[in-house]
Amino acid sequence: MTVYKPSDLIAEDIDAYLVAHQHKSLLRFITCGSVDDGKSTLIGRLLYDSKMIFEDQMAALEADSRRVGTQGGAIDFALLVDGLAAEREQGITIDVAYRFFATDKRKFIVADTPGHEQYTRNMVTGASTADAAVILIDARKGVLTQTRRHSYLVSLLGIRHVVLAVNKMDLVGWDQTVFDRIVADYRAFADQIGLSVFTPIPISGLGGDNMASKSQASPWYDGPILMDWLETVQVEDDLQAQPFRMPVQWVNRPNLDFRGFSGLIASGVVKPGDRIRVLPSGRESKVDRIVTLPDDLPQAVAGQSVTLTLTDEIDISRGDLIVAADAPSPVAGQFEATVVWMDDEPLPPGRAYLLKIGARTVGASVTEIKHRVNVNTLERTAAKRLELNEIGLVNLSLDQPVPFEAYADNRELGGFILIDRISNRTVGAGMLNFALRRADNIHWQHTDVTKQSRAALKSQRGQVVWLTGLSGAGKSTIANLVEKRLHALGRHTYLLDGDNVRHGLNKNLGFTEEDRVENIRRVAEVAKLMVDAGLIVLTAFISPFRAERRMAREILEDGEFIEVFVDTPLAVAEQRDVKGLYAKARSGQLKNFTGIDSPYEAPEAPELRIDTTTVTPVEAAEQIVAWLEGQEIDYDI
Repeated sequence: MTVYKPSDLIAEDIDAYLVAHQHKSLLRFITCGSVDDGKSTLIGRLLYDSKMIFEDQMAALEADSRRVGTQGGAIDFALLVDGLAAEREQGITIDVAYRFFATDKRKFIVADTPGHEQYTRNMVTGASTADAAVILIDARKGVLTQTRRHSYLVSLLGIRHVVLAVNKMDLVGWDQTVFDRIVADYRAFADQIGLSVFTPIPISGLGGDNMASKSQASPWYDGPILMDWLETVQVEDDLQAQPFRMPVQWVNRPNLDFRGFSGLIASGVVKPGDRIRVLPSGRESKVDRIVTLPDDLPQAVAGQSVTLTLTDEIDISRGDLIVAADAPSPVAGQFEATVVWMDDEPLPPGRAYLLKIGARTVGASVTEIKHRVNVNTLERTAAKRLELNEIGLVNLSLDQPVPFEAYADNRELGGFILIDRISNRTVGAGMLNFALRRADNIHWQHTDVTKQSRAALKSQRGQVVWLTGLSGAGKSTIANLVEKRLHALGRHTYLLDGDNVRHGLNKNLGFTEEDRVENIRRVAEVAKLMVDAGLIVLTAFISPFRAERRMAREILEDGEFIEVFVDTPLAVAEQRDVKGLYAKARSGQLKNFTGIDSPYEAPEAPELRIDTTTVTPVEAAEQIVAWLEGQEIDYDI
């Protein structure tokens, strides 16, 4: 029988123990499965069996077990992991809990992930850095919906080392037929999702059977015990066999005589003298030194954090990717990707986000949701948006090309997160599948007549005056007066009105949030083309969402976007309701109407704010024209 205990070196030679401990390999793994399958209990038992619980922690555990435990006063190992008050009250896991433990052979970081469907995003967070997964099944219940959900996510996230832990075998009398039936049911599902290789182990998390030692209760089982599997599973060799890749996380410049590039090697092996290429710039050089403490290394491999110095002085920044020159990564700006949506606000196509891949952050938007995946049935259905915890296959467009690897080949270089531009919260996690062909086949065509030369011909600078406000605020009236005044001054203008563009350019769009986002995206792109032609463009759109107005601003150059907030209280706008739209919205005849059942996000820092309760439309127009004409702009470009 294997007995796991702290190394004898601790008592004999603590320095030797620390050196040996430092050089142990590290395995990151998760436990997942349905509610009450025993994930927290299993981790607590692993901590207990590996002697990683201090005396004061053990005393607290015994006291907590008597007070809030679920084992009738006996030790409740789940309490070692479920630390939130709400978790202990409900007897469930809500947040991801990370725990560290070690044996003589290996160090471990284990993530206990929630079983409830509503906490799927927490499970994805825990699985995103895991090398292996322990999927638990209650022997009394068999394969459940959440078992399938978590197994699909494990497969989707590229975890290829999987244990199927059939737990609570003691409650079914260690019946081999029960175990065999569950394994057969699970294998039938696993084959559909690409988890054809997994290791089934019958266990009892509470009793520790087949976890740290072989159980006498299952003489019919001749496979590995859980701890032996965790100690011996190999997860690093695949990465070392791939071409060299290292994202630059930091340009190390402590003094004038040293300039190095620090990062975690994502794949491959590197040695001094190796020829490298820097992406996306494509510049090449050779590795001079591999710098670590206390001494330089003769080579470095995947999983090590190092600083590289090069033989040539070339421009490299945080977010660049250093790769083997003879096997570079592809570079693209448009992709097919799989996205797990993690925010309460849904994902509409066209909305601008930040995308973080490795150490690089770029602008991004989902241009199309191709389908949504029902992870319970694996059915693919059409979708216009992704809701919280939903998974979809999408087309993704970035504002600049990035070096990448398909997620199936390299999780570090193919995984990304989406970040809300305004709140800076993480709203989605994704996996790049491949670059779209259009990314390679479509290029910007250079023209000899430039924006500056077109503007010079008109003696003006192209700009967008973006009027935003509630329906009935007076945007169209004011924009029309501004154009008349500018026309009289000899300026070259064009007015894009919210109603007018829906007769042609946007006639196929409705008023759902997704359609509103696409409506503004198209108008912003048209306005950009008109600015490129040297025109002063006036737009009159409700444009209720800050994210889309920010997107319109960011696709233009500095100074070309002037946001004008036509500030009119809702009550006043309703009084001016010549179209009767507010009345229809109040009666329920008009859905998704801004200000009634759809929100309006007022500008936070507009260039101009027009209070229509204190000025007339003519006065408002004069304010805008005076602001435009008063800018320090050289119209004779």
